Amino acid sequence: MDSTRFNGRIYLISGAARGIGRALARRVVADGGKVFMGDVLHAQGQALTAELGANARYQPLDVTRESDWLEAVASAERWGPLHGLVNNAGIYLPKPLMAPEAVEEFAQHVAINQTGVFLGMRSVVPALARSGEGAIVNLSSTVGLRSASNAFAYTATKWAVRGMTKAAALELADMNIRVNSVHPGPIDTDLIKIRGDAQNQARVNQIPMKRMGTAEEVAGLVCFLLSDESRYMTGSELTIDGGAAM
Repeated sequence: MDSTRFNGRIYLISGAARGIGRALARRVVADGGKVFMGDVLHAQGQALTAELGANARYQPLDVTRESDWLEAVASAERWGPLHGLVNNAGIYLPKPLMAPEAVEEFAQHVAINQTGVFLGMRSVVPALARSGEGAIVNLSSTVGLRSASNAFAYTATKWAVRGMTKAAALELADMNIRVNSVHPGPIDTDLIKIRGDAQNQARVNQIPMKRMGTAEEVAGLVCFLLSDESRYMTGSELTIDGGAAM
């Protein structure tokens, strides 16, 4: 870890209370940054804040509510200039197109996985502009690069995240705000436990590296995109999937 990598810069992370978001918050702090964390899992978010100490703050954040986003950005700016956003919050409820509950669950996926990313970017841009620079990282998925069976709504929204990332990158480049997307394959977090062990193992068997990724590995890639090491990258899509998308 490099405790000087971020030099006290503040980054806003949605869905920070567990999984990739939690690993990312820990990594940013270890690399010398500060994290303003938002989630709807309040007990877990507060526990993580206590663990990370003075360089972490937590605020309830429902990513489907623009008012929550604006409050989170305003609170983060009262702490100091904001330098980045990671749109990490998301849901995964794998169902096929013709499932009885598909209409309701499609709307839920759009609200969180797609509209949440839109609202996050829209809310944070003025703050990043005031800082003079910024980096936005949107978490998509390998299914945002190709199709997946029995996950219609999830696939649709992760393709949307990919497209919104590129559109925002074009619009914001002249403001010195970079926007990139990360596309994880199967990552060993609570999100995939909705599928049974047999289904998850079958997926692992299809991966050239024959294992799931870890939240910490994804966090390392996201930190690269937040840092000055990637300052000439925008509109890029990076996979981290053990070769699954090949």
